[in-house]
Amino acid sequence: MSQRIVLTTTAAVPNREVKEVVDIVSAEVAVGMNIFKDMFSAVRDVVGGRAGAVQDTLRDLRNQALDELRQDASRIGADAVVGVDLDYSEFSGGGRSMLFIVANGTAVRLK
Repeated sequence: MSQRIVLTTTAAVPNREVKEVVDIVSAEVAVGMNIFKDMFSAVRDVVGGRAGAVQDTLRDLRNQALDELRQDASRIGADAVVGVDLDYSEFSGGGRSMLFIVANGTAVRLK
């Protein structure tokens, strides 16, 4: 059911009218930065200046965050999430580094 939730970065869903704003929804995905170091030491797949393994990992993490956003919206009875924003951040401290991806937006019901 959550796969039917429309996600858009715009303030509205094209050709659909918002009936009701439900709530703000957010999803967070965190991963240790060692995953990137491990990928580089295992395989050096930099082609044309691009690191394919790192890009694939970032894409997977982004998809996880968006899937969780859909699940959260579905759980509260929304049809769509508008104004979706993705933020990437790194946190370091105590000898550890983490990459955070946060997806958030406004869950709405459509007419």
